[in-house]
Amino acid sequence: MSRRLKEFAALVGVGLLGALAVSALDRHQAEAQLLDNLFPKESKEAPAPREVPPSREMAQYSFAPIVRKAAPAVVNVYVQRRVQTFSSPFANDPFFRQFFGDAFGQPSERIQSSLGSGVIVSPDGIVVTNTHVIRGRGETEIRVALADKREFDAKVLTQDDKTDIAILKIENGDQRFPTLDFEDSDTLEVGDMVLAIGNPFGVGQTVTSGIVSALARSEIGNSDSQIFIQTDAAINPGNSGGALVDMSGKLVGINTMIFSQSGGSQGIGFAIPSNLVRLYAQGAAEGRKVERPWLGARLETVTRDVAGGLGLDRVAGAVVSRVSDNGPAANAGLKAGDVIVHVDGFEVADARAVQYRLTTRGIGQKSKLDVIRKGAPQSIEMTLVAAPQPGRDDVRNLAGQHPLDGARVSNILPGVADELGIDESEGVVVLSVRRSSTASRLGFQPGDIIVEISGSPVASVRELENLLAARQRMWLVAVRRGDKVFNLQVPG
Repeated sequence: MSRRLKEFAALVGVGLLGALAVSALDRHQAEAQLLDNLFPKESKEAPAPREVPPSREMAQYSFAPIVRKAAPAVVNVYVQRRVQTFSSPFANDPFFRQFFGDAFGQPSERIQSSLGSGVIVSPDGIVVTNTHVIRGRGETEIRVALADKREFDAKVLTQDDKTDIAILKIENGDQRFPTLDFEDSDTLEVGDMVLAIGNPFGVGQTVTSGIVSALARSEIGNSDSQIFIQTDAAINPGNSGGALVDMSGKLVGINTMIFSQSGGSQGIGFAIPSNLVRLYAQGAAEGRKVERPWLGARLETVTRDVAGGLGLDRVAGAVVSRVSDNGPAANAGLKAGDVIVHVDGFEVADARAVQYRLTTRGIGQKSKLDVIRKGAPQSIEMTLVAAPQPGRDDVRNLAGQHPLDGARVSNILPGVADELGIDESEGVVVLSVRRSSTASRLGFQPGDIIVEISGSPVASVRELENLLAARQRMWLVAVRRGDKVFNLQVPG
């Protein structure tokens, strides 16, 4: 017997054939059989042929079905403005025009163009976009281009600078348009896949993918009632107003801004949640303005120092610093020093999150506020109502040869104080400032409180009008902005 056969026989516990005489042929057959038992040969039958996947979706994971559903409702928004420019830098100054008349500096007209994106949310042509896409000086023409290359004129139904939401209406006659359905943005979770669809840099409709990076971002933006969805889906200039959609092809947000030091996408983009956008779209379709609930209280974000002073175990929530008499907060039992930590079951990180939750809850509804009062948790139910409307004598648009030309001012009412985030006090508050007006060039801002005019206290809009009616060789205006008072001197 060969040495190799003996080794394999020992390995499997097979005894040697001993004194049994075998022929060479038998030995070879036995060796071959033993090797086959130890190491079975692979089947020489041909493997079953692989079949071509019956669909692209089965061949690879693809967003194509989602894009096919969502993309037709995402539009390009083209804006053209006719603006006048003057040959002299002093030609638009009222002081020089007073002496030299309208002939000082010849105006010329030029066209300013901008572009952005939008989303059709109703078959009759209601389009959601950003206010900063359509806002600007001069006569504005807006044109909407669909993914199928059709183009239409559009008009502005409503726009809100604070939330950066604008609602357009396609002037289309009786045509019907593809739409995107709203999804409840509160169902989003960090890590969910999303797609951003828009027109970056004007190159045409583009789709990028990413995940929800964070929710309820409130440290950015100008509105005190807004939070944002953060995503790493690439968003670039021109994407503003475009769609952020989930994996069911529904609208979860309107892309609005990026965080970038270079001007390009760095993976930090922000979108307005669909629950807030839906309020404005529905309001515009019904011909009404969205009203924010009137809280009747001043809220401040809980800081580390505040949390330590109140004995809180986390730096989160909104502390009530002031409660107005006979306001909704007072009637519900909210007190100064209370810390709001949840609204309708949603955790709130700061004062903006509280306002957002109340706004999306809606006027006429009831909200449950979970608060911590002197270390003990309590629940308060509050009915949401709109702020009292200013009377006819409470608001004025100022015009004339004085420093406040172009300012819209109001008596300081509780609702106005809540809206602008100011304490109730005597004086007249600036609501808005017309672009290129005297008040704008002098630097007046919404929220400024006019305290005195040339040494005379201002307690009401009527008193302010009387003081501005008198000609002055030198205007002296005392303005409170936040905790500081500025004194402005302007030649009469």
